[in-house]
Amino acid sequence: MKKRYFLEAGAVLTGAALLSQFINPRAEIVASSNTEFEVTKSEEEWSKVLTKEQFYVLRKHGTERAFTSSLDKEYGEGSYVCAACELPLFKSDTKFNSGTGWPSFFKPIEGAIATTVDRSLFMTRTEVHCRRCGGHLGHVFADGPAPTGQRYCMNGVSLKFIPA
Repeated sequence: MKKRYFLEAGAVLTGAALLSQFINPRAEIVASSNTEFEVTKSEEEWSKVLTKEQFYVLRKHGTERAFTSSLDKEYGEGSYVCAACELPLFKSDTKFNSGTGWPSFFKPIEGAIATTVDRSLFMTRTEVHCRRCGGHLGHVFADGPAPTGQRYCMNGVSLKFIPA
């Protein structure tokens, strides 16, 4: 009986986590993202200049599947810019292999990003945005390498790599 209860509870928690994006759509962040930034566009304008996946991640605060971005294994010299407005965000010498399946960096370019509190999925995280257009990039965690101890875990579709 205990095993059945455990499985049922696990199924309920998993379902709730998957549905939390609909329970807590974070409309306040999406709505403000078109009014507080240097680069502003309507939802329709963004959908015309971004791919479907970029729009989902950058404008709807989605997450791409792990290990699907070619940028995860990109280690050439250059910089990573916002896929929506091309603001330089990270330099290649701050990139590291976190093993998470997403491009990870230990330090952004000064003044390139903004952060907000993300309380979706029944947890509190720090969400990272492009400071110029408000596009959702990913999250930052305090488990990265020296010298900062930070892991900026970014969605590859939110970035473009520009070789040096």
